[in-house]
Order: sequence, then C-alpha cells, then structure tokens
Amino acid sequence: MEVAKQLIDASVEAGCDAVKFQKRTPELCVPPEQRDKMRHTPWGYISYMEYRERVEFGMDEFSEIADYCKKNSIDWTASAWDEPSVDFLEQFDPVLHKAPSASLTDSALLKKMREQKRPLMLSTGMSEMEQIQAAVELVGTDNLILAHCTSSYPCPPEELNLRMIETLRKMYPCPIGYSGHEVGLPTTVAAVTLGASVIERHITLDRAMWGSDQAASVEPGGIRKLVKYIRVVEEALGDGVKTVYESERSSLEKLRRTDTLPVRGRYQKE
Repeated sequence: MEVAKQLIDASVEAGCDAVKFQKRTPELCVPPEQRDKMRHTPWGYISYMEYRERVEFGMDEFSEIADYCKKNSIDWTASAWDEPSVDFLEQFDPVLHKAPSASLTDSALLKKMREQKRPLMLSTGMSEMEQIQAAVELVGTDNLILAHCTSSYPCPPEELNLRMIETLRKMYPCPIGYSGHEVGLPTTVAAVTLGASVIERHITLDRAMWGSDQAASVEPGGIRKLVKYIRVVEEALGDGVKTVYESERSSLEKLRRTDTLPVRGRYQKE
C-alpha cells in the first residue's frame, strides 16, 4: 500500500489525469494448470496461486486508494479481469472501466462492463484485426476509447506499429488511445503526433524493483518528462490551418521584399 501511495504521488506530481490499478478474482483468473507451479517471490518460494492471492488488493486496500486519490484530486480506476471484479469496482463509482488486452475476446466480460453505463477503454494487444472488429461491434463506439497496444514487456520498437493508431482512427469514430510497454519516452510522444488522445504507461518507483513489468515501466522522473512532452506536443500540433501569426509580422516586413507569386483566386477559371 505504501508503494501504491508513492506511485499516486508521482502521478499527481507529474500532472497525470488518472491512475489505474488491476483487479482480479484469482480463483477465476488463474488457470488450474498454473495454480501449483512454484515461483520465487518476495514472500519466498510459493505457488503461483498463493502469489496471486498475496498481490491482490481487496476492499480495505481499494478503499484506502479511493480516499487517497480523492484527497490528492486525481481520478482512478482498475482493469477488471473478470465479472465479479467489475461488480467490486462498481462500489467505488469508477470514472471508466478498462478491459485489458487479454480480455478483448471475453464477450461476457465486455458485456458486463457495458451494462454499467460507464465509459469503456479497450486495449488491443495480442489481437488480430478481425478480433478487434468483433469486440467493437459487440460494445459499440459510444463512450469507447480503443487503445492500440502490443503486449510484450518490454516491447521492441520495431513491433510497436504506431501507424495502427492512424488505421484505427480511420476505422472508428471514437477516441483512439495508446497503451505502451516500450522502454523510453520518444515513441510514446510519437503516438500523440499520430492522433492518440489517451496515453497509458506503466509506472514504477525503481525499474530495479522485483516484478515482471518493471522493465517496461517508467520511473517518476520519466513520467514527469513524458507528461511535459505530451502537453507541449498537444499545443504544438495546432489545427492544421495555415496562417500568418502575429509573431511572424516583424520578420515578414523585414525579410519579404516583394510578392511574386499569384494570389489565390486571381487565375481561377470563371
């Protein structure tokens, strides 16, 4: 819980709009063949099932998270991996539901989320185009954020396929986001220039900490830079309409000596 609060603090300081956690029901999400496999963890050499139970936050922890986020004026939600977890999160009036990439083909879970009448964010990692189309057809595009994603941790640059953001923007009349698992910041900023309007990155206090996601996570200093870069790029993108700005007027008067090109309309056909 102390780590969670420090991550919330780092997000607030960086200027993030929201933080997101994970919520699972271990007995539903852990396949039977995986439950008895042994794993080295901070609690010792224990079964995978016991590990999943130890890392899962319950009512007390999420109540504390909800209070802490409210105190610090930042929104929060969690990715629900099963239907009971959706019901669990509903108790906290989340700003949206997030369906992880692994659940893109879980029609029952997607329907459950849609029944709550909240915005839905859907990540598309590990998915074929036909599966994405089927999921969007199931949930509709109203109040949907569709996030391009490649689910490798960390993801090599040649597999990020950022132009999928443009592809999805052409296909669907809803906001297109980007959920990144790469190392570094430049490619995430590039996603904004390609039209991603929601950005999601994993964060950590220290990439040397124990855990499988650490290598694909951003430390507090990095998330501060990332938010700053994104805000600058958002402002710099403009509206795509060419204009002469007031800041250019003095240069125009000093440097442009004569107009030799045709003025628009002069040579148009009648």
